[in-house]
Amino acid sequence: TLTGHSSYVTAVAIAPDGLTAISASYDHTLKIWDTETGSELKTLTGHSSYVTAVAIAPDGLTAISASGDNTLKIWDTETGSELKTLTGHSNSVLAVAIAPDGKTAISASRDNTLIIWDTETGSELKTLMGHSSQVTAVAIAADGKTAISASDDNTLKIWDTETGSELKTLTGHSGAVLAVAIAPGGKTAISASRDNTLKIWDTETGSELKTLTGHSFLVTAVAIAPDGKTAISASGDKTLKIWDTETGSEQKTFTGHSDLVWAVAITPDGKTAISASRDKTLKIWDTETGSELKTLTGHSGAVLAVAIAPDGKTVISASDDKTLKIWDTETGSELKTLTGHSNWVSAVAIAPDGLTAISASDDKTLKIWDTETGSELKTLTGHSNWVSAVAIAPDGKTAISASDDKTLKIWDTETGSELKTLTGHSNWVSAVAIAPDGKTAISASRDNTLKIWDTETGSELKTLTGHSDWVRAVASAPDGKTAISASYDKTLKVWDLLTGKEVASFSGEAAFFGCAFAPDGVTVVAGDALGRVHFLRLEGMGDLGDV
Repeated sequence: TLTGHSSYVTAVAIAPDGLTAISASYDHTLKIWDTETGSELKTLTGHSSYVTAVAIAPDGLTAISASGDNTLKIWDTETGSELKTLTGHSNSVLAVAIAPDGKTAISASRDNTLIIWDTETGSELKTLMGHSSQVTAVAIAADGKTAISASDDNTLKIWDTETGSELKTLTGHSGAVLAVAIAPGGKTAISASRDNTLKIWDTETGSELKTLTGHSFLVTAVAIAPDGKTAISASGDKTLKIWDTETGSEQKTFTGHSDLVWAVAITPDGKTAISASRDKTLKIWDTETGSELKTLTGHSGAVLAVAIAPDGKTVISASDDKTLKIWDTETGSELKTLTGHSNWVSAVAIAPDGLTAISASDDKTLKIWDTETGSELKTLTGHSNWVSAVAIAPDGKTAISASDDKTLKIWDTETGSELKTLTGHSNWVSAVAIAPDGKTAISASRDNTLKIWDTETGSELKTLTGHSDWVRAVASAPDGKTAISASYDKTLKVWDLLTGKEVASFSGEAAFFGCAFAPDGVTVVAGDALGRVHFLRLEGMGDLGDV
């Protein structure tokens, strides 16, 4: 269950990669969520009234919201920043859909019209008029050539998106039509209505194929699975239902929300769905079993980091709610909450013996914790700005922290005393990794470089140059001879730690945020800004290519 909104959650959209979702609320905000952990990543503010709808562009990089303030806004999903405001409607905007090519979007409004927008310029291309009451929903066909709108006038209309002309009117509902979804093949569509039913339509002829009955109150939303064989509806009766689109039969009912369910979205693999409700929560569901999935809830803010204990039985999470939490990986239950930091906790590392953990915080300190009791053992002070990362040496006796103050510090984990300060970077140090032998460490910085350090003397051994933008992450190979770095310049680079030379590079389509070596020392995993995980293999140390 995803909690955080302070009022009704009216809509939800899932990103193409399935890793994040965006919700819209009456509290005037949108929130971006991590669908795996259920944690809140960002809050999007800017609308001056309730947010009614949200759609995510096919590339996942932007989203468009619709609001009661008569406008739509285009957002950068990576940064959470507002890119454009679309003005033109004379009343509340109730829905929005983005074309498959991402170049245009269509909005539906309480002013009885729809508007087609150029998403790049934010300009209005066409206004679609024909409905005699407010337009509540809109869906665009997979080919982008047609769109279907739903209205309080009890009808749906099919439009030619190129000319803006009305092609067909679908009649049959005895109440306002609140939602519409088009099947992947484009030949059928499903509508949801205030008359407590859903209807399946033939989009070519405009004829009604089936009526789906079972909800005891108005049906607010509908989503069709990627294979087109099933659909999920949301209702004012507080439930969701899964339907067989071929037979029109009800397969499952999801219960758990304590108030009207406003919206529902299905992940790209069709295995999970996310619902949004007037009870101020979202829920993640298993579409095969109909069960509400286990989630780790408890943090009141974004979860920024997580570390798994050596035995795999527990994990520790760090959050911007200023706490850490220890979880049981088998049951998903919260074991302990670690409090003490006065600002958000950015990183956490667990000692090799699993008995202690070290956290790094925006409050400029690190803290050593007893993982069994959850008690704070020591506070490490010395950094003059927020601490962004921490790594513990293989012997567990020392740890190294990285900070926005442009330095790294080596600490004695037993006494909590500072042993050395490593200076040389000219900007924020974002990550640090310690070689398996514990004798060297590698840091990554916003100054576009990495540095190799002698952990015994604290001296700088080499500076690794080649990245053209912020180096966000670094990992050392199991043999300690090579390291891999991930950068905002959309590349991964492999380095020979003895010579300090770049030996391989891989270019992606987006900034890389993280990287890791598999135990075999030749497989690399990296995550990028588009939410994709790349699996790569080193071959002959001469090139880096996809497995």
